[in-house]
Amino acid sequence: MTTHHALALVDAIAVRLADPDAALLSPRMLSSDRQHLAYGPSGIALLHIELAANGLGPWHRAHDWFAAASRQPLTSGPDSYPFYGVPAFAHALSCAADHLSGSYQRALDAMDAQIAVDVGRRLDTAHRRIDAGRLPQLAEFDAIRGLTGYGAYLLRRNPGSSTTLAVLDYCVRLTEPITHHGETLPGWWAETGPSGSPDDRFPGGHANTGMAHGIGGVLALLALAARNGSVTAGHHAALRTILTWLDCWKEKADGGPVWPYWVTQGELRSGRLAPSAPRRPSWCYGTASLARAQQLAALALGDTSRQVDAENALVAALTDPEQLKATTYSGLCHGFAGLAHAVARTADDAHPSTAGRLRAAIPALLAAVTPPDTGPDLMATALVQDEESGPGLLDGAAGIALALLAPSTAAPPRTAWDACLLIS
Repeated sequence: MTTHHALALVDAIAVRLADPDAALLSPRMLSSDRQHLAYGPSGIALLHIELAANGLGPWHRAHDWFAAASRQPLTSGPDSYPFYGVPAFAHALSCAADHLSGSYQRALDAMDAQIAVDVGRRLDTAHRRIDAGRLPQLAEFDAIRGLTGYGAYLLRRNPGSSTTLAVLDYCVRLTEPITHHGETLPGWWAETGPSGSPDDRFPGGHANTGMAHGIGGVLALLALAARNGSVTAGHHAALRTILTWLDCWKEKADGGPVWPYWVTQGELRSGRLAPSAPRRPSWCYGTASLARAQQLAALALGDTSRQVDAENALVAALTDPEQLKATTYSGLCHGFAGLAHAVARTADDAHPSTAGRLRAAIPALLAAVTPPDTGPDLMATALVQDEESGPGLLDGAAGIALALLAPSTAAPPRTAWDACLLIS
């Protein structure tokens, strides 16, 4: 797909999602998924915000999607989380407010106050859990449901606030080892499987490395905070602890270095990973996001050698047919569009020795999103109406459109829409 073709697809998706009352949406989007950033109206609003900020669309489309998202009260308190309820809506609204001076401020002030209260309660619970020597749930700290996701929002809204620094303090503490049943484990070890529920395939639990649900997201948040000047006690040591863990579990594959999605108890005890099929280099799990997180950490630490190693790992993944073959989706979360966006973000900060090779890989990723002989209008209709992926942000059409913009224009996003992904 040429960049022109990619931008035509973005425009066609935006047109089909211009009006929430006219778009062909599943009932689920306006009911159970209405408050979810990944699937609901707030995620679609992010597309229109980014387009409007670039002068490629009208602002009223974003406002219409905000109205659709907030027709009923939004959830706050213990049933909300970064991708659901008030925090999810606040992320989208703040992206618009950054470019519309004076707009939405009263609503954002109220939501920020509620988020601070909710985060304080979560932090109290997390510290009591650590004090008692218990293992965490993934939802305590991950990017989708937990304190890392809250940290991404707070870092953008008020990086020097006591609440932001308290989240960073917690992330530092999470990297300290914990003794459980006489066994020393990393502080982010979960007793469950990757789904967050007990799983017979993970006796004794696991250590998750992913960006969405694992320590990769914590690494990225700490790195972004350090680069932003928000540093707490033990901050750099925590970065190095996570990097050392990833170094220990890095494997050499034919296509270059790769990291596991997770480490099981059996693998931890033996010190070696079980054989596995090639892993896709996506955002939620895999080399793309982990390379970006390690690059950000290296930049925060001033470690040029590690930075180049991380960028080379991503270059290797992008030229490894086996890893690319494992990528079978188009979406933002674990597909080619999200991979293209992560590569573009990595290239923006890359060392001169690797930046060109990263950018050279982007056209093939764009081409993988849709066959060159498929018209943008037909493709947009198919994506928006896809019953499995739908029109939303994380798996669906809006996310694909957003992820195609920066790689196609060779310019970083104008808004902070991808801050929730912890890659910027």
